Amino acid sequence: MFGYLQIQKSELLVREYEAYKSVYCGLCRQMGRDYSHLARLILSYDCTFYAMLLMALSKSCSGFESGRCAFNPLKKCKYALCTGDAYSKASAFSVISAYYKLEDDLNDEGFFKKLMIRAVLPFFSHWRKKAAKKYPETDDYLRDMTEKQTNAEMLNDCSLDQAAHPTAQMLSSLFSSEVSDEAQKRVLSEFGYQLGRWIYLLDAADDYEKDKKRGRFNPYVSLSKKEDINRLESSLNQCLARAYDAYGLTDFKDFRGIFDNLLLLGLPTVQNKITDRFNGGNNE
Repeated sequence: MFGYLQIQKSELLVREYEAYKSVYCGLCRQMGRDYSHLARLILSYDCTFYAMLLMALSKSCSGFESGRCAFNPLKKCKYALCTGDAYSKASAFSVISAYYKLEDDLNDEGFFKKLMIRAVLPFFSHWRKKAAKKYPETDDYLRDMTEKQTNAEMLNDCSLDQAAHPTAQMLSSLFSSEVSDEAQKRVLSEFGYQLGRWIYLLDAADDYEKDKKRGRFNPYVSLSKKEDINRLESSLNQCLARAYDAYGLTDFKDFRGIFDNLLLLGLPTVQNKITDRFNGGNNE
């Protein structure tokens, strides 16, 4: 993923922030157990959010324990305990998504970065095969997203909606597959779709200058008028609003304050930072 699903730390209660950190540390420990010590280096805010989502859906958080940091044994930390496979699924998602991201980068990066990617790709390939064996559906969703994204970007007239759809559809399928109730499936499908669409659109805005300079695909490159840029901001705001509306229909109990903080404060803050920079470089 992209690292945009961030909390607003200053507005969280102390106990909520401690719970968030304990999930982050629990996922870090799980990635080391399932794959390797090096796999912990790809831990992201996005996958921490996914682990919390899975734990909230399954009501599998059973408390907290203190221990030594899995990455730095000299440091003490707390771990959120989980009776289900939320950590394992989130770990698998981390390594599988990282693998497909590297594969995609092979088509876009320069010579020296390609050499670096080829050097580390065998490790990610091994982790991805291990994760896919345990969670084949997750691998299917991410592989399908990568293929559809590549096909969309090859279109001469690829629109914002076409470009954002594969990521949105991937999260929609991923989230809705976790429940059996049809009403909740529809709710989580919409939640995942809007969140995925927001992530893609924001990432494209974040990478605009770099992609334009290197001649890589970016759906914003053809947009230059001020009204078009304002329309993009409206699209991002609409995604967040619709995602929050869907989230309001969920029956989450665990981590509710953290989810509220992330959707109402964290994501808008991240969005504003990126769109301010994007607008400043493109309002002519």
